[in-house]
Amino acid sequence: MSEGRPGMRGDGGRDGGFWRRLRSLVRKEFRQLLRDRSNLLVGLGLPIVLILIFGYGLTLDVRNARLVLALDDASPAALEVVAALDGSPYMATTRALSLPQALSALEAHQTDALVHVPADFSRRLAAGDARLHLLLQGGDPIRAAAVQGYVEGAVAVWAQKRLDRAGLRAGGAGVVVVDRMWFNAANNSTWYLVPGLIVLIMTLVGTFLTALVMAREWERGTLEALFVSPVRPVEVLLAKIVTYFVVGMVGLALCLVAARGLFGVPLYGSLAVLLAASMLYMVVSLGIGLLISAFTRNQFLASQIAILASFMPALMLSGFVFDLRNVPLAVRVVGHVLPATYFMELVKTLFLAGDQWGLILKDGAILAAYAVGLLGLARAVTRKRLD
Repeated sequence: MSEGRPGMRGDGGRDGGFWRRLRSLVRKEFRQLLRDRSNLLVGLGLPIVLILIFGYGLTLDVRNARLVLALDDASPAALEVVAALDGSPYMATTRALSLPQALSALEAHQTDALVHVPADFSRRLAAGDARLHLLLQGGDPIRAAAVQGYVEGAVAVWAQKRLDRAGLRAGGAGVVVVDRMWFNAANNSTWYLVPGLIVLIMTLVGTFLTALVMAREWERGTLEALFVSPVRPVEVLLAKIVTYFVVGMVGLALCLVAARGLFGVPLYGSLAVLLAASMLYMVVSLGIGLLISAFTRNQFLASQIAILASFMPALMLSGFVFDLRNVPLAVRVVGHVLPATYFMELVKTLFLAGDQWGLILKDGAILAAYAVGLLGLARAVTRKRLD
């Protein structure tokens, strides 16, 4: 398809014709987007659903851990320990009539852990070597480790209070650890997860929705009808980019409002830097979507490839949930090939740590390189397919 000679003028000149055609194409894209409810559902409805699901439904915190207590000692000291466990805000305790009953509950997966206070607890406590028996449900090792920490922490607090009442000091050199948690003062996994939603939603809109809509137009012949008109391939691509770029920015705005208004996640970094990085990543996602649609031209295949090649890797391999330093080397290499990994690192740093310019410049440069390369490749592929 010819794109016209540089010296040709018409419709007010080549530049004037370009901008007029681009405006017309962008208006057409917005009208088509607003008329197609399925596009609106993916572009605006699905981000809202993801915000609510991940914000309220997904958490890495272990709360209301089920703990069954078996007491073979009813002394005041044993009851004080039980009261300390009952008072923990992270555990829901129940009493068993006997140790066999408590063991049955553990075997039936009706509890996360069992604490047994043996019959000689108070006697051994007076001698300085008292013991509590803790049995954990090890099917989920992360949850088991958290419950173990809760129980040990509650018992340690009780022991320290007991020593304070007696005017004694704990054993050792008298060192007290004063801790403070940086970058997540609330100790809440929502602060960790919600910023990552920006990456998932912009990936969904930029890659999945763009690939789906473009492939659908290839199937229906809409693009062929455009290409017999004076429009050029680059103008069609720019119209798509502008339209879904705006949709992606709406998704970003929803995430920011939810992060601050619904979940109270702080933004320690610059909002301007966050917006600039998000715009850059949106261009990267759009480039991936355009490439997928240009190669497949089939909306079912394009949607499957978009999910497998962009959304799922962004969910599983970008550091959204799992720290990439804890995965095998091969998986870590794949994760660092994904542009979502660098945007994920950048977004979480801006939200929770502030403007770390070394990291911002590094990740921004990588995303800029991805954007230039993907858009250039999408332009080249589309032109080749149209010639």
